[in-house]
Amino acid sequence: MESTHVAPEPAAHQEPAPPTRSGWRGVGVPLLVAGVGIGVGVLLHVRDPHVEGSYGVCPVYALTGWWCPGCGGMRAIHNLTDGNILDSLHSNLLAIPLVLAFVLWVSDWTLRAWRGRRMRLPSINGPTMWTFFALLTIYTVLRNTPWGTWLAPV
Repeated sequence: MESTHVAPEPAAHQEPAPPTRSGWRGVGVPLLVAGVGIGVGVLLHVRDPHVEGSYGVCPVYALTGWWCPGCGGMRAIHNLTDGNILDSLHSNLLAIPLVLAFVLWVSDWTLRAWRGRRMRLPSINGPTMWTFFALLTIYTVLRNTPWGTWLAPV
């Protein structure tokens, strides 16, 4: 019986990660993203989305007559910038948690960039993701039923 010897393949050459900038040179992009978020908040504060047609219509609502999970989100941000937290929650229950998550993510990104570290992307495991989608579906269906009128955007 012949035996052949196969040489082991060399380990893949891993190139070192390119150096990242730190200090003021590293925070340019995170600050730009934060500025865009602030700009959107200012725009929604100045141009009232409660005025019919000021930003167009939701395509899901226009096609189906159902409020999608995002319906009322711009009105919620407008109410939030006016300091009306309860009205913001009534317009869209998800807006305040999403704004808070955005602020935390951009803050973490900015601090990491200042220290010369890479951005950390948010991640969730599979069961958490499916639980979130199930709750989002329940929220969407409930806000479109007579029992969930308190979830409907105002």
